[in-house]
Amino acid sequence: MSRRTGSADLPLHGGRVPAWLGRRMTRLGAVLCEAIVLEYGRAELLRRLAHPFWFQAFGAVMGMDWHSSGITTSVVGALKRGLAPLSGELGLHVCGGRGRHSRATPDELLAVGARTGLDGAALARTSRLVAKVDSAAVQDGFDLYLHGFIVADDGQWVVIQQGMHGGRGQARRYHWLSEGLESFVDAPHAAIDGPGQGRIVNLADRRAAASRASQVALLREMAPVQLVREFGQLERAAGAAPARAARAAPVSMVPGTTGDLFAPDGHDVAPLQPHLSLPGHHDVRSGDVVLRRLHGALAAAAECGPRDFTELLQVPGVGARTVRALALVAEVVHGTPCRFSDPARFSLAHGGKDRHPYPVPTKVFDHTIEVMRTAVTRAKLGNDDRLAAIRRLDAQSRALEATAGGPSLAAFLAQERAASHAYGGRSVFGWEPPADNAGASRAG
Repeated sequence: MSRRTGSADLPLHGGRVPAWLGRRMTRLGAVLCEAIVLEYGRAELLRRLAHPFWFQAFGAVMGMDWHSSGITTSVVGALKRGLAPLSGELGLHVCGGRGRHSRATPDELLAVGARTGLDGAALARTSRLVAKVDSAAVQDGFDLYLHGFIVADDGQWVVIQQGMHGGRGQARRYHWLSEGLESFVDAPHAAIDGPGQGRIVNLADRRAAASRASQVALLREMAPVQLVREFGQLERAAGAAPARAARAAPVSMVPGTTGDLFAPDGHDVAPLQPHLSLPGHHDVRSGDVVLRRLHGALAAAAECGPRDFTELLQVPGVGARTVRALALVAEVVHGTPCRFSDPARFSLAHGGKDRHPYPVPTKVFDHTIEVMRTAVTRAKLGNDDRLAAIRRLDAQSRALEATAGGPSLAAFLAQERAASHAYGGRSVFGWEPPADNAGASRAG
């Protein structure tokens, strides 16, 4: 069976990604995918995209709001733009997106099939069925508005969907992975991300098999008029005796507050683990970051920077601040699943578009992209010395975590904000002024 990899609570945010950030997200997202494919293979990239913790960290390291539902839309969009020119080389094709783009997914998959020899019609049916399961078989109150389908030339795929609950201001993200998928109706999800909404009817649970069979039998044996009459009787009975009606209904909504998924027979579905709960506050707080991991990255950057990067990589403009960002980028490329339980930490690489944790340091961001692009280009030509240096930086970060000390998160953020103007700090509010004028400028 496919793997259930976790769950997350996502605040629902609106707005658009500014063009200056969107372009950088496209370039960094594409080159990180290239690096992962070079280091670990195409199947591993699909596994990571199906992992909700990694996916959130991936978006955060690219300057998006670290806790927001908007990461889903922006990352899928960035990958669609960034990987399109590389589809022939990497054998990866990104289809779908938000709104009207999601509805175009089947046609895009047919086009992929025509180019690659894959069965595009079968992929299109899969796309529709996946969407139908998460919109109808899992009745959790969220309306799907995003559907991203990433397929490889060997037919393996990952689907990332997201639904919204406008009344609650919350979003839920669903991850699907074709690897190990045996059935679309027996626990097919790789993961479901989202806030608890009480007990949920989940017809995709394996223990709902009897209920699914009963529903098919009802449709086969009863005329539509009879079904409507029976449903009306159940509704009236529910008003007079809710408990009795729940027992009588073929598919029952079992009220509760645990937020777990429930099969229609009322039995608990095992809670998804691990669980990532993303808070509503925009600012990054000490409780959102595993500080020892941050200190390990800072220490590794300080020790490896001059020796392993300025001299080895010889990319103009690369200094200590870029190396600190690269330490977190290296973890996105090389880190294991347990490393991504605190996605807020990855926003410390390139900040956030809304000034949390600090404005995006565009100069640092551009240097990061250039370092990664140079490393990947050289590796394609058979010289992986620069990718190896990035790999060593990640290894050193982990090795130093147990012993490294460092600043408090508040002190670290204060330092970044003070230097923001020098780093080309930018947010949706504009360019960051010099520190002496920052308060007056924002007040004006």
